Amino acid sequence: MAKPLFLKYLVSAILIIPFYGQTFGQTDKAEADIKNIMKELDVIGLSVAVVKKEKIIYNNSFGLKDIAGNIPLTNKDIFRIASISKSFSATSVMQLVEAGKISLNDDFSKLIGFTIRNPKYPETVITLRMVMSHTSSINDSQGYFNLDVINPAKGADWTKCYSDYEPGKGYRYCNLNYNMVGTVIEKISGERFDNYVKRHVLDPLQLYGGYNVDSLDAGLFVTLYEYDSTKKFISSPGAYASRREQLRNYVMGYSTPIFSPTGGIKISAADLAKYMMMHMNKGKYNGVRIISKKSSKTMQTKIAEQEGYGLALTNVENLIPGKVMTGHTGSAYGLYSAMFFNPKEKFGIVVITNGSNPLYKDGFNLVMSKTVNSMYENFIK
Repeated sequence: MAKPLFLKYLVSAILIIPFYGQTFGQTDKAEADIKNIMKELDVIGLSVAVVKKEKIIYNNSFGLKDIAGNIPLTNKDIFRIASISKSFSATSVMQLVEAGKISLNDDFSKLIGFTIRNPKYPETVITLRMVMSHTSSINDSQGYFNLDVINPAKGADWTKCYSDYEPGKGYRYCNLNYNMVGTVIEKISGERFDNYVKRHVLDPLQLYGGYNVDSLDAGLFVTLYEYDSTKKFISSPGAYASRREQLRNYVMGYSTPIFSPTGGIKISAADLAKYMMMHMNKGKYNGVRIISKKSSKTMQTKIAEQEGYGLALTNVENLIPGKVMTGHTGSAYGLYSAMFFNPKEKFGIVVITNGSNPLYKDGFNLVMSKTVNSMYENFIK
């Protein structure tokens, strides 16, 4: 598929949330910036949401949801947001911690039901906290969509799932960590993972979304596009592949990775922004407390000091100049996402694109960083 012409589709807003204290001049400037960013970086579709204190002060969608059908992207459409999903798993864990059912210092082997030990450091206990902060020494070299790869009873190369450093003394970002965390949530709660997150996080916040593709309105899915080496966009149907067949033989407490706790939630930018406000406001949004202030602080506190990573939330100083931002990014199937907030000044920004030229600078996808900074300049600063 050749790279499409975007210009006539750049602005396709269906809904603009009222501007609390914002001027239309600011909005015009912000949207002009977005048009330029989309043109410069070959963006197919882009959804943004800006929050201040307890309100979404701007929410808009631009470009295309689907190239083949020339379908414009709207604010109600939902994306598979990739690794921002990890924070939903971590939030769920903190609820179980508060309920006294689990501890961050628990031996992960006992939680998951098979041995989790780095063979180079067999005496060092790998804790739940280590797994959630990517300091476990576990890696993704053998894949992460099946627990067999790291289960010594089933994976011939399970030792390759561990890095050379001692658990707790290094950092390596790892998707397998969070697919295992999702499995533990299932084993401890007794609820299937996707149902747990829906019942205990999404529903209380009145958010539409979830990990189970088959429980959602497929008409809302935003097509994701990989930008290949020939500078063409190729659709990624695997992003929303049905799990019906796998669910027929689902094993509670082991099949969990089919939902991808590490990256598989589907949600709109606006609802993700509401979820973000819960974290920004110390575990509470719109009068509903999801986790305690203590749990919220724990998630946002650095464990991997150099990388700024806590429990599925990271702290960065190079996204918006002069501001320490807390949140997460995501990238998969051609999608790029960013959810970052400033807990002291009470503002936050969500940006999601379903396809673009994947250029990076200072560790951030350029579409994300440019859009975040434009939203900050136009609506917050």
